Amino acid sequence: MSDDDQFSFFMELFNDTDTNTTDPSYVVDRTVKLCTKTSVNQFGAKIIPVFYYVNFLLSYLGNGLVLFIIYKYEKLHTVTNIFLLNLVLSNIIFATSLPFWATYHLSEWIFGLALCKIVSSAYFIGFYSSILFLTLMTFDRYLMVVHAVAAAKSRKKAYAIIASVIVWCISIAASVKELVLRNVGENPFSGLMCEESGYPESTMQRWRLVTYYQQFLLFFLLPLFMVMYCYISITVRIMSTRMKEKCRAIKLIFVIIFTFFICWTPYNIVILLQALQISSASEDDSSCPDLERLDYALYVTRNIAYLYCCISPVFYTFVGKKFQSHFRRLLAKKIPCLKRHMSLNSQSTRTTSQRSPYSEY
Repeated sequence: MSDDDQFSFFMELFNDTDTNTTDPSYVVDRTVKLCTKTSVNQFGAKIIPVFYYVNFLLSYLGNGLVLFIIYKYEKLHTVTNIFLLNLVLSNIIFATSLPFWATYHLSEWIFGLALCKIVSSAYFIGFYSSILFLTLMTFDRYLMVVHAVAAAKSRKKAYAIIASVIVWCISIAASVKELVLRNVGENPFSGLMCEESGYPESTMQRWRLVTYYQQFLLFFLLPLFMVMYCYISITVRIMSTRMKEKCRAIKLIFVIIFTFFICWTPYNIVILLQALQISSASEDDSSCPDLERLDYALYVTRNIAYLYCCISPVFYTFVGKKFQSHFRRLLAKKIPCLKRHMSLNSQSTRTTSQRSPYSEY
């Protein structure tokens, strides 16, 4: 909309005295300072679609490869593979929503009310479940290494199915508000918007706070503490054994913890800052440059977290020798000229069901 159109629209509203459209809940007795955030919106329109399309492609390629290798070379009913299949599914659900949001950032929401609610819910269900399944896989690895004898008795197919169902239920429950609050409305400056609306601003702010603190506490701090505790315990156990590749195992553990921390911490710190900003003061009491910097930080850190979310199955899968062997076999089969350059240990592949708990490293 041009400047002339915006001015005409404003004057039309200003001169419209026939209809009282004032909502008492929005009436304030102080000067309200508006932050247009034009530069932030332009930045988002240029950068976010690129990130989303890249994440979408990487997710489908990476998760599809993991899925194919599991189907081709692995048993689908083992505990580890059940968790991995659910992780792949959660990432695919999340990645499927990204092209919709990329299109939305490029123009406006053109997909209607039903898809606004469905895509928003799928986006958060996939995002939340991905984090929880990563945590669950870490805990399962902890059981295999630190409590190997007890885990051999308790790690049955039913345990994996029940744990997966619980994760999906938590993720769906945490995302139900998207079905309720998401609506399509027309903004005179931005066109059709798929946003949380339909309730007074005070109610919407409370729900935003619930979302922010839920993300920070349930889907960051808790997983981070569990991942660190599990891998520290695994490291202590490995150090106490005579494992030949002890150094390699510890290096991989360090890489996993470091990557998880680096990718997730900046995004969740920004989420916490936004929650504190809403809790402590209203937006008009904050300076526009500070709010814009927070928005810029959210755009950047969120996409780093999303990228990790999309490629995590590949990362968690191919640190293990077994899947590396499967991948080499697949390459040798599809590209025969590479066969002589690859040393495939067929004996280790045939005996994977009898491997020790540490051999995943």
